[in-house]
Amino acid sequence: MLLSLTQWLQVQMPEWGFLRVFQYLTFRAVMAALTALLIGLVAGPKVIRYLTAVKIGQPVRGYAMQSHLVKSGTPTMGGVLVLISIGLATLLWADWTNRFVWIVLLVTLCFGAIGWVDDWRKVVAKDPEGMPSKEKYLWQSLVGLLAALALVFAISESSNAKVWELFQDWVSSGFSIELPPTADLLVPFFKTVSYPLGVLGFVVLTYLVIVGSSNAVNLTDGLDGLAIMPVIMVGSALGVFAYVTGNANFSRYLNLPTIAGTGELLIFCAAMAGAGLAFLWFNAHPAQVFMGDVGALALGAALGTIAVIVRQEIVLAIMGGIFVAEALSVMLQVTYFKYTKKRYGEGRRLLKMAPLHHHFEKKGWAETQVVVRFWIITMLLCLVGLSTLKLR
Repeated sequence: MLLSLTQWLQVQMPEWGFLRVFQYLTFRAVMAALTALLIGLVAGPKVIRYLTAVKIGQPVRGYAMQSHLVKSGTPTMGGVLVLISIGLATLLWADWTNRFVWIVLLVTLCFGAIGWVDDWRKVVAKDPEGMPSKEKYLWQSLVGLLAALALVFAISESSNAKVWELFQDWVSSGFSIELPPTADLLVPFFKTVSYPLGVLGFVVLTYLVIVGSSNAVNLTDGLDGLAIMPVIMVGSALGVFAYVTGNANFSRYLNLPTIAGTGELLIFCAAMAGAGLAFLWFNAHPAQVFMGDVGALALGAALGTIAVIVRQEIVLAIMGGIFVAEALSVMLQVTYFKYTKKRYGEGRRLLKMAPLHHHFEKKGWAETQVVVRFWIITMLLCLVGLSTLKLR
């Protein structure tokens, strides 16, 4: 059986009483955050020097903001640093037998790989557009659907063995089986309002949440520090939901479903917060490095996957309101432009420029003003999301 370092120490040295502290989830979460933070801060300068040396610089599109042209050549693909920090810290402090930890890690790394290919084509092939949208969406859809299919059974049972049994029952029943209440869609601010989804409904919703949140975070990542701080705040808030959902006493008191094993996701969320803060150290204006798609796609997918596991898809949309607004701004801008071009022969725009953060820059806001104000909005939305724990 695979053991993390903390589990191995307890097995090998049971006489060392102080090692009992490693069994406490909150302690391990704090240590995961500190570990990821230290890895990021120590490795950051080396990673930036390497990216600079191999000339992995951010290309700036010709139609971008004129004020951003000075950023051309700034090292990108810095999201690799975030993913390494998260991965090492999570593996060091989390329970390796926990299925949810592995699902989130795999989804994060797979979306990171998609982003890595996209970034590589931009900086090596010198194609500012990177991976074609259809190809990118195909791979995202494949990973999202596989993750959704795994999660529908992982959430419905309490142990790894029972998960496999439920999957076999689903197949033998002709792909028709009733799911327990833990797989229902929860409506925040109401104690007893939830909607049974069934396997198909769960898979479709999960797919939309994972792929949608991944692309929404990617669209938000357009200014120095803009995306990473909301990721930290939303991820930390989801960590609270994971801790509560995995604790029978807390979940029962707060009228939330108890899902065995979700508490370990607090380790991942803490690692993501620590890694994010380390990255922000170098990504704060003026940025020394950019996250790139390798980081943005991966972190967005991680947030979506965790939200599905803790059954807080709607709350994720609330807390990640900035991500939602950024994605909607692009969708509405493109749709309205195509509609007016077809009807009037000339495309018109709802916003001065999309995504939304560029619209406010066009209105005269400084880059730092946009970033900090979006942070403040996210902080308020996270408080609203956390309030759903009690306001029911």
